[in-house]
Formats: sequence, structure tokens, C-alpha cells
Amino acid sequence: MSHNRRDFTRGLAAAGAATALSRSRVAGANDRIGVGIIGCGGKGQALWKNFLARPDVQPVAVAEVYQPHLDKGVAMAAGAGQPAAASHRDFRRLLDDKQVQAVIIATPDHWHALMTVMACRAGKDVYVEKPLSLAVSEGRAMVEAARKHQRVVQVGSQQRSGAHYLKALQLIREGSIGKLHHVSVGFTRNVLPGFKPKDAPVDASNLDWDLWLGPAPKVPFDPFRCLYNFRWFWDYSGGQMTNFGAHHLDIARWVIGAQAPTTVAGFGGRFEVKDGGQTPDVQEVLYEFPDCVVTWTARELNRGERSHDIEFHGTKGTLAISRSGFKLTPESSKEEKAAPVLEEKGAELDRAHIANFVECTKSRARPNADVEEGHRSATMCHLGNIATRLRRSLRWDATRETFVGDAEANRWLARTYRKPWSLIG
Repeated sequence: MSHNRRDFTRGLAAAGAATALSRSRVAGANDRIGVGIIGCGGKGQALWKNFLARPDVQPVAVAEVYQPHLDKGVAMAAGAGQPAAASHRDFRRLLDDKQVQAVIIATPDHWHALMTVMACRAGKDVYVEKPLSLAVSEGRAMVEAARKHQRVVQVGSQQRSGAHYLKALQLIREGSIGKLHHVSVGFTRNVLPGFKPKDAPVDASNLDWDLWLGPAPKVPFDPFRCLYNFRWFWDYSGGQMTNFGAHHLDIARWVIGAQAPTTVAGFGGRFEVKDGGQTPDVQEVLYEFPDCVVTWTARELNRGERSHDIEFHGTKGTLAISRSGFKLTPESSKEEKAAPVLEEKGAELDRAHIANFVECTKSRARPNADVEEGHRSATMCHLGNIATRLRRSLRWDATRETFVGDAEANRWLARTYRKPWSLIG
């Protein structure tokens, strides 16, 4: 616990120092890091905007397979008063550029592992969007590449740079809600009747579909698989489990202080959303940790009255938290009355997380959401999806990163890449 708190406090201090620096002076050329971005869609543009706002960032290149997004990324750099950034359809040209010192990877999930490993081999630091990986074996390869090449790799789990998340962690570990034995995590909404390609039209003539697919299986062009909706197809993502689950289960595991669950059971399916997607519209997953049970609830067909993303249930109270803030509600007992409710509002997350990454590229310290932590939390998501798809309970050996006595489940821990792509270089 003390290690996490020290690291996080240093991260927040670095973010604050970076903010003060930007207010006091414009960074000189030698103080700036050359940054390139791969993937400049919705999330990529949001990240790029925040990177470009920093005086110690020099935009060097944009790589994107969809021409309108490529043009947008280049225009954003120019609009921020920065020198012209190079544009590439093929991300490998960006990785070849010696002026690029750090890379933002904001592509669909099936590209995260390969691009991160290749960037590390090329000597680049990496800010990669969550989920870190699409398979457990990919995540381990990413950790090994980062360590071997001594690269800073930050996962886009920005909640780890939120001051109110750290305060909540400290309150729980100091006993403010008593002993913690149950955590409920979830994401619910109503998207019926579902998503349609017309919601995000794609001009195929402006898209390199083969490079978009990359290591994923070859299929005919389908506009529904592009842009935001890639999340609902198993070849590219893992549904809401690897979307918001990657954020919220990460916080649950962080607070518990455990590497991984020992047992997982999953239930669900795509029952009502009939738009051609594959991932569950209802999912319930149970994770067993030593002395604690974590539940994940996802619904795409009913919002309900859920007010917070995560609820920590202790013997003396409940702490409910989301990005907007947290609420600690103590419980009374026969011996004593309940203490007053404690509430705290949330603060901006993305800029603080990016500041932490940029400072770590200079100090070479481990970032708030280091690749190893991202791997452990992504693994938790993958275990939940595997259990759901196999429709049974699974036992997990976190040391060996294998399921215990289940050859069929273990085959789901890796992906087969379409040639010529390979993680082995």
C-alpha cells in the first residue's frame, strides 16, 4: 500500500509541477519531447488535443488508416500553432521516425499489443489506450517488451491519476468503511434498438481496410465494424467489459491490493440488441479474491438507477465512486451511531494522466498506470469474458497466468495473428 501511495503522490506532484511550468514559461526546444499519434478517431483526437496543449510536447507525426481522421490529426497540430506534423497511412513509417520519442496509440483494441511492442523495440515511450490488450498472452508480451527496452508505457486508465480516487483508496485502506469484503462494479445504459452503421458513416474509398484489420481475420469491408462500433466484435474488442470494465475493475483491484482473482464465473449474452454485434448486452461476472468478492454488471438494455460506477461495501459503511466524485456513507451499529456522510467531487482526469506520462518520459519513473498494472487489470477483464463465453466457473493461477486444469479455457488466452503480422520479432 505504501508503495502505491508514494508512487501516486509523486505522480500527482509531477502533474502539478508540469501545470506550474506551463503557466510560468514556454518550454524551450530542448525541453520538448517529440510525440506521434497512431489512430486519430474520437478518443485519439481527444488525447491529441490535450497533448498538443502542453508546451513541452512537439507534435511530429500522425498515422491513421482513415483519410478524414488523418487530415484532422494534422490540422489539429497546425491549429495549435505547432509546426507541420508528418502524415502517414502506415504506422510503421511513424515508428521509423527518429524524431518521434513517444507514441500515443489510440487504435481499436486488436492493434494495441502489436503496436506497443513494435514501438518499444523502436525505442519509443508509449501512451496506449485501454484495454491494454485483447488477450492475456499479448499483455505479458507488452510488459516484457517495455522492461527489455526500458520504455515508459502508460495505459490510458486515467482514473489512476484522479485525486479523489486516491483519497478514496486511502480512506478505505485506513478503515473508514471497516473491513472490505464486497465490491460491486458496473456500467448500465439503454441503447435499444442498437447501433447502426449510419450512426458513423465510413467512406470505404478513404479507408485502408486491410491495414485497419491488421492482425485480425480477413473479412469483407463492413462499415459497422469501424470507428466506435468495433467494440461489439470479438475479433477487435471485448464489449463493455474491456470498455468501461477496464476502467472500473482496475480501480476495484487497485483498492483490494491483489494481483488477480483466484476464481471467476460469468453469465450473459446478446439477448435484445439485434444490430449485428457479438458482445453481451447483459453480463454478470463474479470474481473471487482472498476475503473479497467483486461483481461486474453490464447492461445495454436498461439504465436503471445506478448512480456510481463502483461501490465498496465494508463492515462499517459503503463508499460509492465515479468520475464525478465519491460518497462515503457510514453505517450505524448497536454500539455506536453512524458518522456523518462524507462527499467529495471529482476533478479533471485526462490532463493529469497525460502530465504524469510526459513527466515520466523525462524522469524515467514508472507512471501511475504502468504497463504491468494495465496487464493485470486487462487480464481480469479477459477472464470474465472467457468465463462468460464458456459458461462456467474457472480457477486462475496468477503466477503462471493459466487456468487450472482447463485446457479448453487456456486456448482462449492467446490470439492467432493473420500473416504477416506477428508479436515475435
